[in-house]
Amino acid sequence: MTMERIINTVAPIRICDLGGWTDTWFAEHGKVLNIAVYPYVQCQMFVRKARSRKASLTIHVENYGDRYTIDPSAIEYSKHPLLEASVDAMEIPRNLDIEVALYSEAPAGCSTGTSAAVSVALIGALDALTPGRMTPGEVAAKAHEVETKYLKLQCGIQDQIAAAYGGICYIEMTRYPEARVSPLNIPNSIWWELESRLTLIFLGKTHKSSDVHKKVIRELEGAGSACPKIEVLRKPPEKGKNALFAGDFPAFGRAMDENTAAQVSLHPYLVSDTARQVMKIARHHGALGCKVNGAGGDGGSITILSDASRSARRAMIAEIEKIDPAIKHIPTYLSRYGLRVWES
Repeated sequence: MTMERIINTVAPIRICDLGGWTDTWFAEHGKVLNIAVYPYVQCQMFVRKARSRKASLTIHVENYGDRYTIDPSAIEYSKHPLLEASVDAMEIPRNLDIEVALYSEAPAGCSTGTSAAVSVALIGALDALTPGRMTPGEVAAKAHEVETKYLKLQCGIQDQIAAAYGGICYIEMTRYPEARVSPLNIPNSIWWELESRLTLIFLGKTHKSSDVHKKVIRELEGAGSACPKIEVLRKPPEKGKNALFAGDFPAFGRAMDENTAAQVSLHPYLVSDTARQVMKIARHHGALGCKVNGAGGDGGSITILSDASRSARRAMIAEIEKIDPAIKHIPTYLSRYGLRVWES
């Protein structure tokens, strides 16, 4: 096809989400500190005038090898509901033929907010088709709306904010889903050192919502915002923020450990046996802290904060990857930017 426009977007995933679970409707208010990282979700959109009266939108989901076409005026949530709902949520011109290619280097179900990054990247691309631009906050809100209102899913607000804003975000949810977002502007020396010490380990299988999560949610939503188990999760984000401003990596590691212990208090199975094995190896190699990413549970990933020794970190990664061929280190780099949109 002859292209009129080629629109590109990328959005980062997030790791080390201190305060997760407090950004939900049943927590009512909360605090989260998370870190946006590469590998990004990538979206490329090819646009031309429609050849016929009926416009079309073709979606190419590269990670799954899927390619299919939908009618933007009569969208059904069937093959990839998150993508179809993201299109449905946007007001896009009806006189265009659009082809969208989406790709992520992070494994699906990695507990790093990948689905939110996909939605943010796609919404950012579709937003470029109309006059004006959505702010990062508006993009994050729209992506959250896709999951909660269009798909009726349980969903906090932090993943969409990380993908839209990037950087290290301190999020204060004043009243669900409203929040104040404060990027941490730390010196380059601290930024570079943090980047060198953080390690993302994929635990070998994708994270899926389970009966354990449903049980925890039932308990938390019935306990109210003053629930002690939720209150203890509101403390690590502030401690982590202050530690990063001070360049105090041992203190940041303690905040990570405190958060993981709080996840265990919600339910022991939120920190899996594999995660415990990985953390034990990390401690043996001098790690300062470990955070089970996302809500925790079977599968997913873990963030490790190493000490200053680079060789100890490399030895740690090598030993962890010997546990199981499916367990692997995912190289990451801190992303100073959130959603980026440009044209080829």
